[in-house]
Amino acid sequence: MSSHGAPRDGRRADGDARPASRSRKVQAARWVAYDVLRAVSASDAYANLLLPTLIGEAGLGAQDAALATELTYGTLRRRGSYDAVIAVAAGRPVDQIDPAVLDALRLGAHQLLATRVAPHAAVNEAVNLVASEVGRGASGFANAVLRRIGRDTPEVWQQRIEQTARSDDERLALRTAHPVWVIRALRRSLAAEGRADELDALLEADNVSPEVTLVALPGLAERGDPARPYAPTAFASPGGDPRQVLARAGGAVRVQDEGSQLVALALASAAPVRQGERWLDLCAGPGGKTALLGALAHGGGAQLEANELVQARAGLVRNAVRPLPIDVPVHEQDGRAFAAQHPGAYDRILVDAPCTGLGALRRRPEARWRKSPSDVAELVELQTQLLDSAVDALAPGGIVAYVTCSPHLAETNGVVEEVLRRRGDLVELDAKAVVDEVAVSPIDLAGDGGRVQLWPHRHGTDAMFLALLQRRTTEG
Repeated sequence: MSSHGAPRDGRRADGDARPASRSRKVQAARWVAYDVLRAVSASDAYANLLLPTLIGEAGLGAQDAALATELTYGTLRRRGSYDAVIAVAAGRPVDQIDPAVLDALRLGAHQLLATRVAPHAAVNEAVNLVASEVGRGASGFANAVLRRIGRDTPEVWQQRIEQTARSDDERLALRTAHPVWVIRALRRSLAAEGRADELDALLEADNVSPEVTLVALPGLAERGDPARPYAPTAFASPGGDPRQVLARAGGAVRVQDEGSQLVALALASAAPVRQGERWLDLCAGPGGKTALLGALAHGGGAQLEANELVQARAGLVRNAVRPLPIDVPVHEQDGRAFAAQHPGAYDRILVDAPCTGLGALRRRPEARWRKSPSDVAELVELQTQLLDSAVDALAPGGIVAYVTCSPHLAETNGVVEEVLRRRGDLVELDAKAVVDEVAVSPIDLAGDGGRVQLWPHRHGTDAMFLALLQRRTTEG
């Protein structure tokens, strides 16, 4: 124990209470980044949802907001590599360090190893942060660890941690900050398209902050410049900061990945829209695709409903559809139960299924550390049940779009093949042909068959998967 009452490994002592007020020696942008890191670690918060809220509450200007964003996403993105560095510098596994201290060390390590922040500022602010949140004894431990990290270059630290690897995949994992199981899953998915040699490019793309892409809801807004290459609704945010554009648009322009726009557009374009069609977004949260589908439904004379199990996410869906000129009821049920209550009721259904999120690691970097291989089987079972239930809720001739923000073969082709295998009332449509028709410029869609797999390194989008299934008008 130190003289200040906190253990030297950074754990909080029983009597070392958190101060009532936070240190003003820590820049507000760093407090915001730290608070997001803590919420992600402690309560599985989604950084992309929480960060804008905390930036607004802190009243950060554009420059500080950009700093908070870079610190948050950069730290989350390379957390696995930073943990390896911290373990060496601290002389103990990271699971023996107080979680509140560990997140501050990760934040400090990111600034020391991957930014132009002055080393003394990175160390001092992280130490003051720990002193404010955990206690002075723990801050001494943090000071020692960070000064140890700061003595060597990023290249030296990279070589040092790679020397601990037991295989080529572990070495690649430490170099690219991806768990080994994720690397292997991505390699298999690329190999299924005959493009396993693109793995390095994909891993590199996952670690680059994505361009902010906006959607102009059809009939409510016109897309601006510069236009994105594929979706006719997509354009890049002028200057990167979309807040002024969004404020002027009153909800008719939103932040949305181009891949997400393409899959929603594909469902709406898979067949001519008939007046009075009923559409359903079965797993709607947080509502971006719902809003786009709602605008498309309105333009075609269709009606849209949404369903979302989680109450907070259902609230986000309601906010997303509020600017639409049509009413979109938002239900709060398990998607399987909701579909079972509406047999044969809908002409088009979007099943944007819960998944590992491996396709959005640029945008949600914490997803790579949140899931494990053991989660995949449970997710696949849920995905299969949701798609099966959605088919039951289709009217004859109706179309379901099965979508995941993951390229994992078990979550994509595996689910579709399983549902097709056990059902005789489905025919698969050529989703590639539909997306080709929707896209405003040629799009390179590899692989056999008619399913669509987008990639960040190839298309500049999240790695969205799309399959289109149509219920037969007669059994057979």
